[in-house]
Amino acid sequence: MLADALTFQLGYNATLVTLGAMLLGAAAGVTGTFLYLRKRALVSDAIAHATLPGVGLAFICMAFLGMDGRWLPGLLAGSAVTAVLGLLTVQWLASHTRLSEDAAIGAVLSVFFGFGIVILTVIQTMTTGGQAGLEGFLLGATAGMLFSDAVLIAAGGVFVIGLVLILRRPMMMVAFDPGFASATGVRLNRIDLAMMGLVMAVTVVGLKVVGLILIVALLIIPPVTARFWSNRSERVVLLAGGFGAISGWVGAAVSASAPALPTGPIIVLTAFALFAASFALAPSRGLVSALLRHRRFQAGVHVRQGLLALAQGQPIYEPLTLRLLERQGLVRADGVATEAGAARAARALMDERRWDVARATPEFELAAARYDGLTRIEDVLTADQIAGIDARIGGLREAGA
Repeated sequence: MLADALTFQLGYNATLVTLGAMLLGAAAGVTGTFLYLRKRALVSDAIAHATLPGVGLAFICMAFLGMDGRWLPGLLAGSAVTAVLGLLTVQWLASHTRLSEDAAIGAVLSVFFGFGIVILTVIQTMTTGGQAGLEGFLLGATAGMLFSDAVLIAAGGVFVIGLVLILRRPMMMVAFDPGFASATGVRLNRIDLAMMGLVMAVTVVGLKVVGLILIVALLIIPPVTARFWSNRSERVVLLAGGFGAISGWVGAAVSASAPALPTGPIIVLTAFALFAASFALAPSRGLVSALLRHRRFQAGVHVRQGLLALAQGQPIYEPLTLRLLERQGLVRADGVATEAGAARAARALMDERRWDVARATPEFELAAARYDGLTRIEDVLTADQIAGIDARIGGLREAGA
């Protein structure tokens, strides 16, 4: 059944939900990347929680006008209004009071969310009907999603992705170097406002699928996951969009194949699973690769120290050092250096003497700072500089003789 859901063969409604979740995940991933790089991830939390009063107020207004109180476009419009109000409140408090931005976020988040809960409680006492299902905006609810709802969510995701493509360069400049961006004529306030507007759009669009509490995770987890795989900002944006889309695809498919499981939490758990796998297995930043590099470095230090001991005629007492040297064919079983080992030992000793001179020479101070016990001096200094160091070593030998 899961295979059918993943291949869009589980039914019309399941396919709509899955496609909408994929586009939402992609939009959240690419938008959240700039928020993450700008170090303003908590702002998305305030925006998300500020949508709840809008949902309740929109329901009340539509119900009194004789409309369907659960009409999705109306609910999303209401949530957008209070989300904008929450964002502007955070910015005003941070810029016109002594409150730091995180304190302003905490105040807005708690007040707006509490107000929203009060409104939802009032709605439950109304006699207009149609109140059932509004709590789904907290954690997301895709059961019974209409075709028009799915199209609205998908169109919102595509719209956000298109705006990100248009604004990606100034947003990237502001995220990495606001000072340089300002010097080149970029209006920081406008770009920040546009960035927050995109976050608000993703939040509003994602209310039906993921919910206002969990949409923050979909904005932040994919960019953090993508960061494990690349150092290039453009690639991080693409990877974040891909991880977000995969989270939406797999999460919606799992929820569709097991209807008792809620879609939003499953999507977020899928995103976390991708994060955990990247944290462990990413080739350059993953935990496993870091452990392997550490072990290779330790082995290299053992071999280096063993070679220096051989070059100076000193005994090697460390069993691990002997095993590593023997494994590389540098010593025999009795600890005596082979011909290749003796040559390597002589080169290691010469390299160590060169580093000693470099560390004692002011002009090589910066280069000597790169010495970690394994780095070859040929990888840091030019041939002429090494020749000068060798001449100094020769002069010291003559002076010692």
